[in-house]
Amino acid sequence: MAECLETKKSNCKNCYKCIRHCPVKSLKFTAGQAHIIRDECVLCGECYVVCPQNAKQIRNDVDQVKSLIAAGDEVYVSLAPSYTAWFQSCTAKDVENALSKLGFRGVFETAIGAQIVSKQYENIINKGEKRIVISSCCHTVNTLIERHFEKALPYLANVVTPMHAHGKMLKKKHPGCKVVFVGPCISKKAEAEKYPGAVDAVLTFDELDGWLESENISVVPSHSELTKNRTNAYPTSGGILRSMNLDKEFDYVVVDGMEACISALRDIDNDKLSNCFIEMSACSGSCVGGPVMKKKNRNPIMDLLSVNKGYGEGLYETPAADSLTTDRAFAFEGSTKPMPGSTAIDEILRKMGKTSKDKELNCGSCGYDTCRDKAVAVFMGKADLSMCLPFLKEKAESFSDTIIHNTPNGIMVLDCDLNVQQINTAARKILNLSSASDVLGSPVVRILDPTDYVLALSNEKNVYDKRKYLAEYQKYVEETIVYDKEYRIIMVLMKDISAEEQMKISKDNQCKAAVEITDRVVEKQMRVVQEIASLLGETTAETKIALTKLKETLTDDE
Repeated sequence: MAECLETKKSNCKNCYKCIRHCPVKSLKFTAGQAHIIRDECVLCGECYVVCPQNAKQIRNDVDQVKSLIAAGDEVYVSLAPSYTAWFQSCTAKDVENALSKLGFRGVFETAIGAQIVSKQYENIINKGEKRIVISSCCHTVNTLIERHFEKALPYLANVVTPMHAHGKMLKKKHPGCKVVFVGPCISKKAEAEKYPGAVDAVLTFDELDGWLESENISVVPSHSELTKNRTNAYPTSGGILRSMNLDKEFDYVVVDGMEACISALRDIDNDKLSNCFIEMSACSGSCVGGPVMKKKNRNPIMDLLSVNKGYGEGLYETPAADSLTTDRAFAFEGSTKPMPGSTAIDEILRKMGKTSKDKELNCGSCGYDTCRDKAVAVFMGKADLSMCLPFLKEKAESFSDTIIHNTPNGIMVLDCDLNVQQINTAARKILNLSSASDVLGSPVVRILDPTDYVLALSNEKNVYDKRKYLAEYQKYVEETIVYDKEYRIIMVLMKDISAEEQMKISKDNQCKAAVEITDRVVEKQMRVVQEIASLLGETTAETKIALTKLKETLTDDE
């Protein structure tokens, strides 16, 4: 089966936003794509929520659920108590009426399982065997501890989640049935796979909505009263504590949001906490702030109020906890990875252009809090050097500046008002300017005839290799004008061809002089030829006359 959360590669655009928001930095950036590191990810869904290109996608399990129904089994829904926030003003019965049209046999509230779990927490506290107890309702928190906080593992309550407890209860009540959990959470998909036997498939509210819409089915509110029970508040911050009887002398703390959870777990690692029960939820605001809820930009206040409408002192009818398997064993799944020494980090920093402390900007644009954190990620193969945007910007600017200021061609940049924004050394030489400050910010008309630039701007057309004479500077140039429509700027490239043009003029003059000399020589030669021809013509005529007379004489003698 595919992973619960995947990256759509074609959508990933090098923004590093997912890395910035990932609380455990379980992403690896290679080949321009941010890939999830499966054995480090805790499925909090932050990358899914913040990705501006929707490159992170939740696996859709609707087809799997359709197959369960098509197989002819009884399929029941365990409906997360946060449903009152998603389906505003609706009861579980209203949801059941809609889902029955999809083929589900019935809908029951997961809050029933939560009641069993709360009772187990009370038992653990009353036994007094743990100086710290961390709630185990949130699979993301459980995974966070199992993979990243080994020291806190003994304090994690060895109790199944409400989803698991409810799934077990439904399967015991309806032997051979299938159970589908519906809620706002991504990690529940992973939990169902990791601990099989209780829940057969998991759908998010979003997936269910899409399915209902495709079948033209709506969840219609009946405006009947919600059942007001203690565990209906479970998906809100402090909801677990509100469902428990807090009799023992113990401190009770609510921690929600990944940042706060990690901070609390570090305090536990450092022996700063004791004698407390910690209700811990990965999502800010608990389950009503789940990744699917946040992605839809829902109103957290309205969602909280909707859930609170179902809170009361009532209790669900549940079987005795002993009749269900409610214990769960947790084990450390993380791995100890070698950390680089200071020499290795300094070498990586040097390659990123961080040759001194003042160049370590710690801007976070790469996704890591500090440049040194980024260097560690590079060492571990999670990041590459190109992710440092200030370094790349500085490198690109340095490279372009080197080219611009060392090219033999003049370069000038004008804004849409034809003011000079940039001018390089070669252009200043062509225009006899001693300093760029002499012209920067000034209208180009101060130094050049702006006619060609006005035409390029108004016609939005480029001009290539136009030869022109700058009389005021006694320079010939070959000018190219490029208009950038997006940024509304004009780039002027000038090649000084004065020497070439002077050489051409000199050559033309030489050719003209040579032609004139040749004409004179030819004319003189023609005169000589004509004189010779004239002399030759007279002699020939005389000879012809003499011979004619001789012929006539000889003829007469015969």
